[in-house]
Amino acid sequence: MTEVTVNLTPHLFFGGNCREAMEFYKQVFGGELTLAPYSEGPADAHKDPKANSEEMKAKIMYAKLSGDISLMASDNPHNTDDKNTGQFGLSLDGADEVTLTSYFEKLSEKGQITAPLVKQFWGDTFGMVTDQFGITWMVNIPASNH
Repeated sequence: MTEVTVNLTPHLFFGGNCREAMEFYKQVFGGELTLAPYSEGPADAHKDPKANSEEMKAKIMYAKLSGDISLMASDNPHNTDDKNTGQFGLSLDGADEVTLTSYFEKLSEKGQITAPLVKQFWGDTFGMVTDQFGITWMVNIPASNH
């Protein structure tokens, strides 16, 4: 087997509520959460003056959730929305039906289920939810795992 030397980790951008969102994802997925506010960097750490501003000091410059599910995130100095406005979705796929169902249920709290997590016509169990932070999640449990 070839050793993996490159990983793809989603990086989410928030408009000031990165800490809250990442603490929520830690509750959902478990793992270790690292948070670093803009104030931990040098006063002129960024070329963007907005990132060096007083209002950004308490906002999150770097967040990483490490564990079975890995996510990175930060507060975008030019975004003030409390919901994600990008067009993308994150997909969770695997054989552990109990864990994936639990993730779906937790992500649904204060969110909106757009497709219930049920067995689909193609055989897999699949569902979609937009969580309370505007992130779209897809959960797929292949039929071969039932």
